[in-house]
Amino acid sequence: MSLGYQDFFLFGACCCALASLLHLGCIVFGEPWYRFFGAGDKMIQLVNQGSSYPHRLTFFISVVLMVWALYGWSGAGFIRELPFRDLVLCLISGVLILRGLMAKPLSQKISGNSIIFWWVSSLICLMMGLSFLAGLMLR
Repeated sequence: MSLGYQDFFLFGACCCALASLLHLGCIVFGEPWYRFFGAGDKMIQLVNQGSSYPHRLTFFISVVLMVWALYGWSGAGFIRELPFRDLVLCLISGVLILRGLMAKPLSQKISGNSIIFWWVSSLICLMMGLSFLAGLMLR
């Protein structure tokens, strides 16, 4: 059995949706979730101080990831075709691949996160971006 373009789009979309829900979990469950998922020391400190900034940023990321999931499902043909679908899927793929390749530079520029966080999150982003790219190339 070979994988088709729909499989790659579905994989990328489901990963984005799961990541979106996990980000929402951080907002709901607070500091333990932020810490578990690798938020930096500055973010943890802001959460503990009651700042709304970490929650607003996390919510924004969650919304972006859910929009990306919708575009992935659209690319797979599971929901209607969204505006500029192929262009947006190319951009999503590019952003995710670029983020995936940035583990070392980001870990050196942004302090407070563990190196494990940077490598794991970068690998996940790279995997999602390549999945969207494979879907585009196969379709």
